[in-house]
Amino acid sequence: MDAPVLNAENQQVGTISLNDRIFSAPVNEALLWEVVRMQLANRRQGTHAVKNRSLVAGGGRKPWRQKGTGRARAGSRRSPLWRGGGKIFGPTPRDYSYSMPKKKRRAGLRSALASKARDGELIVLDAFNLPATRTKVFAETLRSLGANSALVVIAERNEVIEKSARNLPWAKVIRLEGLNVYDILKYEKLVLLKGAIDQLQERF
Repeated sequence: MDAPVLNAENQQVGTISLNDRIFSAPVNEALLWEVVRMQLANRRQGTHAVKNRSLVAGGGRKPWRQKGTGRARAGSRRSPLWRGGGKIFGPTPRDYSYSMPKKKRRAGLRSALASKARDGELIVLDAFNLPATRTKVFAETLRSLGANSALVVIAERNEVIEKSARNLPWAKVIRLEGLNVYDILKYEKLVLLKGAIDQLQERF
């Protein structure tokens, strides 16, 4: 399939041939769900914790003697049955991350790219030339392309572009090596620089 190549003024300056194996691949929504679920699980810190009876302060002395008081037996003020005692069966630190087969991850990425191409939400940009770090100019360029929510994919490190997008909550710049399903689906438009497309198609 062919796609128009636009410049920063939203004018067509050429066309580019997109690999049908990537951008015309069948969209597997169940696979997209699996990959996104894995990514979100891997981002979880898993540092949640509560104090059990061994971590609560105090309770070293037996509150009262075992027999003869008429009250129930008690061995520690840290008992989960007491107010201020330890918590029982509370959350503990754990690792939520898990992995998927490489073939499934690559197939999920193809499905995400194909979904953007199918829905007309793929924009191929000739170049993103910014003279300096300017968030306002960066935002105006995306607005002119009709992108109110955009993921911009660049081929290699470019601090000017990356810093220009840092304060925009509705836009994100990502290098090709970090391209992932979650970010593609999170933003409405996918803006691919021409150089990034060439490298992307070589990878697949």
